[in-house]
Amino acid sequence: MSPAVVALGGGHGLYNSLTALRELTDDLTAIVTVADDGGSSGRLRQEMGIVPPGDLRMALSALCADSEWGRTWRDVLQWRFTTDGPLDGHAVGNLLIAALWDRHADVVSGLDLVASLLQAKGRVLPLADEPLTVHAEVHGPLGIQHITGQAAVASTEGRVARMTLEPSDPHVPAETLQAIAGADLVVLGPGSWHTSVLTHFAVAPVAAALTDAGGRTALILNVGDEDDEMEGQGRADEVRALRAAAPGFTPSVVLVDSADGDDTDLADELRNWGVPMRVAPLCAQGDAHAHEPLALRRALAQVIAERELGVREEGPSMAG
Repeated sequence: MSPAVVALGGGHGLYNSLTALRELTDDLTAIVTVADDGGSSGRLRQEMGIVPPGDLRMALSALCADSEWGRTWRDVLQWRFTTDGPLDGHAVGNLLIAALWDRHADVVSGLDLVASLLQAKGRVLPLADEPLTVHAEVHGPLGIQHITGQAAVASTEGRVARMTLEPSDPHVPAETLQAIAGADLVVLGPGSWHTSVLTHFAVAPVAAALTDAGGRTALILNVGDEDDEMEGQGRADEVRALRAAAPGFTPSVVLVDSADGDDTDLADELRNWGVPMRVAPLCAQGDAHAHEPLALRRALAQVIAERELGVREEGPSMAG
């Protein structure tokens, strides 16, 4: 029997972890933050008042069937228009998801319909079914700044000292909380640390569910320095930020790339937290700023095996 696995994050980080996990279980759920306000997602959010669809689309694409049908529809969803008009920059998948929400007015049902179209090997759920706005206090060269919006937070130089969401008490779909509660393994990260990972702990019922699931959670730290929100900071700072945002949460293991395996500051921080550090080569070849799905799969398969959870036999892989 395959383990029930839930992965949380956003954007390319979640895409890579889902690509890794899809070969390890038949019971996979992605939970995606909904605070994006840039690009195609931000334009649709502003025009229609909807949850930004972009990161949800990315997660759905990662779970498409490994068949000509699934890959074709994945590529269609990811296709972006290049025009001189208002369609420029819009992803087809964002428009499709927006149309389904406009027709059905139910976020989860709309995502399930797209998953059916892709013959997806898993389910994608939102952190909340209403759009979230990030407010952050950033300490930087211009002093203390109060920044609004995910895109603005990511591009503001300095250290995020505090982050809140608006609304502060958004509605969380029951399916999202049920997925976390029923998971044999929760995978948290990688992703933009404050606005894709820590955001989950800013929503009270999700924070409570994740805290309860801490003993079943594998935390994946970022690699490289592509995360603009953590510019000039290291892996130990990611751990410190998480502990400050979620003081009651303790994962069962932390996965760290080999490049950070000799980081004594990180080792000391994890030792003080009482969490074991698992070091493995996790970077994509030739790209120190991205996780490699096959390497992630090996590391996560070991975590699943150690928990004595069943791993399904691997079929053809979309990630090599």
